[in-house]
Amino acid sequence: MPVPARISSTARETLGGLPRQFWWLWTSTLVNRLGGFVVTFLALYLTADRGYSASYAGLVAALFGLGSAVAALGAGVLTDRIGRRPTLVTAQLGTAVFTAVLGFSDGPAAIAVVAFLVGLFNNASRPAVSAMIADLVPAADRVRAYSLNYWAINIGFGVSAAAAGLIATHGYLALFLLDALSTLLCAVLIFVKIPETRPDAPAARPDEPTVGLATVFRDARFMTVVALNVLLALVAQQGSTTLAVDMGQAGISSTQYGLVIGLNGLLIVLLQIPVTRLMEGRDRTALLVASALLTGWGFGLTALAGSSAMLFAATVAVWTIGEIMNAPTMMGLVAELSPTHARGRYQGVYSLSWSLASFLGPAVGGLLLQYAGGGAVWGACAVCGTLAAAGHLVLGRRTSGPVAADLPGVAADLPGTPRVTLPEQPSAERAVASKDAADSAGCGAAGGDRGASA
Repeated sequence: MPVPARISSTARETLGGLPRQFWWLWTSTLVNRLGGFVVTFLALYLTADRGYSASYAGLVAALFGLGSAVAALGAGVLTDRIGRRPTLVTAQLGTAVFTAVLGFSDGPAAIAVVAFLVGLFNNASRPAVSAMIADLVPAADRVRAYSLNYWAINIGFGVSAAAAGLIATHGYLALFLLDALSTLLCAVLIFVKIPETRPDAPAARPDEPTVGLATVFRDARFMTVVALNVLLALVAQQGSTTLAVDMGQAGISSTQYGLVIGLNGLLIVLLQIPVTRLMEGRDRTALLVASALLTGWGFGLTALAGSSAMLFAATVAVWTIGEIMNAPTMMGLVAELSPTHARGRYQGVYSLSWSLASFLGPAVGGLLLQYAGGGAVWGACAVCGTLAAAGHLVLGRRTSGPVAADLPGVAADLPGTPRVTLPEQPSAERAVASKDAADSAGCGAAGGDRGASA
């Protein structure tokens, strides 16, 4: 097949067949992330521009993460109860307001409080977006849809990180105001173009257990996935906090930092889709083990970067490959593990793993950097990546077997729940497709998609 025809065929397979509402959601994500300057540059702003210590910058980032943790559970419940659209629009409006306020805040206490509020509203959108994608997109296409959404995030991140470094040379206030404006535009786009997608709750039966937050926390397989994700997320959080401070202390300018960290987004934009296609049919456990090792040891190599922006960029390239491998696998898996009428709660608890990491990671990273040096920080990242890889390996061995199909309205891991099994499939897409076929035949339904470990 000629190269142009091959490219056209690949594009149709990658982009085709998804609902129009998904593409409006994708566009809103892109608009928001194109202006997502503040989180990436907050640590550098506090230390280089405002003169605060690395430990204070870590504390502020930790408070941002604490707000995210509170939002993860609350927004997950609201997403299921009042709907995806109102939760998402409210979250975006609140984020826009408090991001602008943060740019004008002065004094350590005021900055810390507003950073907490920004984190609270910013993360409240995550369960709603994830649940909305699962509502809109057929199960067989969800891994592809999550990968495309992650692609939009990183297109925006790559452009905004590079642009923000240049904008910051003229003053940081512009970063806060432009970020607030892009978030406001995202809220307007969602309100105008995307309808409510929450499925109608199934009629309750007297003998049917209620699926609430307690059900999610009792789901042992899902919570193991969450725990392993915390380990890897602790490492990933260093990229937007401790790494910025360490590079600043090494004499790297804000412009150079923006270009280096922007490489992460650029590589994901270029490689996410082709790598995702290459991963289809591969062993999930092997992919997760490899991604954990690349992420952990990619950050670990930062200890050898010295004062060279090029070496910092090389380490970013290594852990970015790990991120590319991990992201679509994990996102598709969480959708599979989430019962249909409890998607918001499951996505909220999964989001909590990132929130806990964004709370603990910057604080621990900042303290380690200030009192033990960069070698301790990046060595700890390598250890966390290795532990996450070992955990995935053990979990993969214990849970290898047929995919379980839920009965209506009941989480599959609920004690005492009867189970039926489907033939094991070689990839996430085919596993979910088989689950949908079972649903239509009457042996699946509202219980949701269940899959393998992350």
